[in-house]
Amino acid sequence: MEASTAQAPAGTVLRVAAISGSLRRASANTGLIRAAAQICKESIPGMQVHHVDISELPLLNTDLEVDGGFPPAVEAFRAKVRDADCFLFASPEYNYSISGPLKNALDWGSRPPNCWGDRAGAILSASGGSGGSRSQYHIRQVGVFLDIHFINKPEIFTKAHVAPNKFDDDGNLIDPETKEMLRKMLLSLQALALRLQGKPVNSAQGNGETMLPFIS
Repeated sequence: MEASTAQAPAGTVLRVAAISGSLRRASANTGLIRAAAQICKESIPGMQVHHVDISELPLLNTDLEVDGGFPPAVEAFRAKVRDADCFLFASPEYNYSISGPLKNALDWGSRPPNCWGDRAGAILSASGGSGGSRSQYHIRQVGVFLDIHFINKPEIFTKAHVAPNKFDDDGNLIDPETKEMLRKMLLSLQALALRLQGKPVNSAQGNGETMLPFIS
């Protein structure tokens, strides 16, 4: 099935908070986020991807919560999560599971009141042999408690170290096939986010792509 080609109504701009689970400078997962931002800028009106940096977040420790407040870096992060219309997670797989930095960010955002709830999300990954599939399914499990509604298709498991090269030395996505899959994922995320907000969806005509996004 093809991704939905639904578009946002005129004047609607969806803010996508994009989080990379890797802190490495030349991270392929951060490169996927850059590619998503460029794709939206070039071909998906009404959708803007903003990379939310999680490198300054302290390890979760409730002793750092004082009088109902959080450390400045956490407060700033939570504000960006609250302001988002939907989420895009790009993360490697560490030891068959979620990367430590991403799990830490998810946990800080879940501290009462939960900042993640009742919005759409999408997950993609660049990792080793599995392409990050086991990490993605664990993120979905966490998302159940956080009340994030993930699209189910398309799934993107990028085998970052398998030829032909998918990324350059700086972590930038250079593979056309992966870029096209990412475009379809963003369109599906856009359609689901609009549905959850109760906004009308303008469907593209004449190309036979009419699928509505799967949700979990």
